[in-house]
Amino acid sequence: MSARIGLVTLVVRDYDEAIAWYVGAAGFTLVEDTDQGGKRWVTVAPSGGGPRLLLARATTPEQVARIGDQTGGRVGFFLHTDAFDADHARMAAAGVRFLEAPRREPYGSVAVFEDLYGNRWDLLEQR
Repeated sequence: MSARIGLVTLVVRDYDEAIAWYVGAAGFTLVEDTDQGGKRWVTVAPSGGGPRLLLARATTPEQVARIGDQTGGRVGFFLHTDAFDADHARMAAAGVRFLEAPRREPYGSVAVFEDLYGNRWDLLEQR
């Protein structure tokens, strides 16, 4: 048996604003946007592949309360890159809010950023 993670759900306020941010600012690719009659199946993926994000619009008060805080304020998502400086510069120019200056650690180059809702991410180039 071979298993892998294919999708991770990210609860969002609005499909179109989430697509605009993840594709425009973060540099992801829109993989699918299918109307399912009342909801949409929207997936995005980073350019290098790996698990996709399912952008799921919040529809209940419980889901709305979790927008932007899906991991209790911790970094919950890790965007790996092989071009840290270029990706950091491109993302910053596109309006991505970095919470710290890039730093060099024994494991690689890293900077924490927030998505449009406040979920924390690491931009990471591993050594």
